Amino acid sequence: MSLPSSSRETAGEADDYLERRKLRRGSAGWLLLTGLGVAYVVSGDYSGWNFGLAEGGFGGLAIAMVLMGAMYTCMVFALAELSSVLPTAGGGYGFARRALGPWGGFLTGTAILIEYVLAPAAISIFIGDYVESLGLFGLESGWPVYLACFVVFIGIHLWGVGEALRFSFVVTGIAVAALVVFALAALPEFDAASLDDIPVDSSAFGASSWLPMGLLGIWAAFPFGMWFFLGVEGVPLAAEETREPARTLPKAIRWSMGILVVLAVVTFVAAAGARGSAAVQDAGNPLVEALQPDGEATVLSRIVNYAGLAGLVASFFSLIYAGSRQLFALSRAGYLPRFLSLTSRRRAPYLGLLVPGAIGFALAAGTGNGARMLNIAVFGATISYALMSLSHIVLRRREPELPRPYRTPGGVLTSSVALVLACAALVATFLVDVTAAFIALAVYCVALAYFGLYSRRHLVAKAPEEEFAALAAAEAELSRERIEER
Repeated sequence: MSLPSSSRETAGEADDYLERRKLRRGSAGWLLLTGLGVAYVVSGDYSGWNFGLAEGGFGGLAIAMVLMGAMYTCMVFALAELSSVLPTAGGGYGFARRALGPWGGFLTGTAILIEYVLAPAAISIFIGDYVESLGLFGLESGWPVYLACFVVFIGIHLWGVGEALRFSFVVTGIAVAALVVFALAALPEFDAASLDDIPVDSSAFGASSWLPMGLLGIWAAFPFGMWFFLGVEGVPLAAEETREPARTLPKAIRWSMGILVVLAVVTFVAAAGARGSAAVQDAGNPLVEALQPDGEATVLSRIVNYAGLAGLVASFFSLIYAGSRQLFALSRAGYLPRFLSLTSRRRAPYLGLLVPGAIGFALAAGTGNGARMLNIAVFGATISYALMSLSHIVLRRREPELPRPYRTPGGVLTSSVALVLACAALVATFLVDVTAAFIALAVYCVALAYFGLYSRRHLVAKAPEEEFAALAAAEAELSRERIEER
C-alpha cells in the first residue's frame, strides 16, 4: 500500500522547510488561551451589538442573541473535539481539510482569513473614534491613529507569542472588569418599560412592542447577535503554541464561551434597561450612553469609556494574532504563497503579521467604513462556521474510531444545530448589508480562482494538516484492501 497520490508536491525537497516555518511551542496554557478567547470578542460587548435593536427591537435582538449564542455554544463544543484530534495552527482549515478535502480546507481557511483581516481593520477605526471622543493627546480619528495601532501591536506580536498573549490577557482583564462595573452601575437604573420603547412598525408581519419590526426583524438581527461571540472560534489557531493542546484547547474553548455568555446577557439587559432601547440603538458607545441619562459625563461613564478603548485594543490585538496564524498555516501548506509562512528567530510568522496588517491599514485609511468591514467579516465567519460544523459531522460519520480525547456532548446533533443556524446567519447578512455580502463574495471568488488555477497543484505534503489528511486517506485505503481480501 502507498500513500494516495494527488497534485501535492514536497516543497523544494529542502530538509529545513518546516524548520524555517516553526512556531514557539508550549508558550500558552489554558488560562492564557481562555483570555485569548475572551479577548477576540470583548469589544463586541462595548459597541456594535446595539445596532441590532434598530433591526429587530429588544425582543428581536434578544431572540437573535439566544439563537446565535446557541450556534456558538454548539460549534464550540464541536471545535473542542476537533482541536483535541487535530491540534495544528490551521484550526478550522485543518479540520475541514481532513473532513472535506483540499477544496473544503481552502474554502474554510479563506473564509476565516476574510474575517480576521477585515475585523482588525474595522476595529482600528473604532479605536480612532474612541481616541478622538476621549480627547486623548488632542488626536483625531484618522490614518495616523490607525497606523499607530498596527505598528505598535504588530510589533508586540513580533516580539514573541508568550509576551503577546500575556499583554492581551492583562488588557482583556481590564475590559472585563469594566463590564462588571458598568453592570453594577446600570442595573439599579433598570426599568423593564424601557426595553420595548422602540416605535412599532404596524406594517411588519407579527409586529408588537417586543418585536417592533416583526418576525423578520429577528432574522435581520442575527449578525448583531453574533457580535457578542464573534471570534471565539479562533482559540484552536493557537494549537501549535500550546502546552498539551489535546487537553488544554477544549478546556480553554469551553471556559471562554461560558464567560462570554454571561457578559453578553448582563451587558445587553443592563444597557437597554438603564436608558431604553431607543436611546442606545444608534449609539457608537452604547454603554457610555446608558450611564449618561442627561447627556452629561459622569465618573463611571468616563471609566467605562476608557475601558471600552481597552476592549477594542484587546480584540484588535488578538484578531491580528488569529489572522497571522491562519495565514501562516495556509501558506505553509502551499494554499497561499509559501514565503508568507516564514518565521523569525523568535518564531513569529513575521510576514503573516505584516502583510495582513498592511492590507488592514490600507482598508481602514482608504475607506473609514468600519461597519461595512465588520459586515464583510461576518459574511466570512458564517461560511467558516457552516463548514467547520459540517467537518465535525463528516468526521464522526467517516472516522468513528478516530481517537478523541474530548468528545462533543450530543455528538452530531450538536454540530447539526450549529450548521443550520450558521446557514441562517449567512443568509441574514444579505438582509443587513447586501453590498458588504457581495464584496465578500467577490473576494472569495478571486481566492478560489487562485486555488483552482494554481495552488491546488502545488500543495506541501510535509505540512501537518496535509500529513493528517494523507494518513487518513492511507488508512481508508488499507481498510478497503482488507475488505477486498476477505
